[in-house]
Amino acid sequence: MNPDTFRVSFRSRFLLGFLACAGLIAYALYTQFHDGLMPCPLCIFQRVAFAALGLVFLVGGLHAPRGVGGRRVYGILAMLTSVAGIAVAGNHVRLQHLPPDQVPSCGPGLDYMLDAMPIGGVIRTVMTGSGECANVDWAFLGLSMPMWSLVWFIVLAGWAAYAAFRRG
Repeated sequence: MNPDTFRVSFRSRFLLGFLACAGLIAYALYTQFHDGLMPCPLCIFQRVAFAALGLVFLVGGLHAPRGVGGRRVYGILAMLTSVAGIAVAGNHVRLQHLPPDQVPSCGPGLDYMLDAMPIGGVIRTVMTGSGECANVDWAFLGLSMPMWSLVWFIVLAGWAAYAAFRRG
């Protein structure tokens, strides 16, 4: 059997990464609007990170550079975006595992913070967390939604690295 028969292009790999991100965001929206699971500020930041990662995958997939350098640039951009998502999801998981007496108190809503603070202050406030971010309202196979987000960011970072740095 010819090994080129099953060869998958950079374009296909990156478009598959985009579809994964779109599917994850679609599921998050489904849980919000169908199941009534309202996202906390850290959940919203994770959605933004998935959207940004999906955008990198989409642009990279549509552009599909022929040169190794171009593919690597898109791979690095996707990995950096994934690392940002890993930081947010990892912080969220950390908050969910704090002892109850160490959970920060609930702060103002994200809408209010965006109106009242500069974006740097909003990011700093959200990343320090609030009590609502420590709640585990959903789980699948024993993992909360932020844990699944963390897993997906790691998988997608690896996928981007594989697509961009694979030989051949």
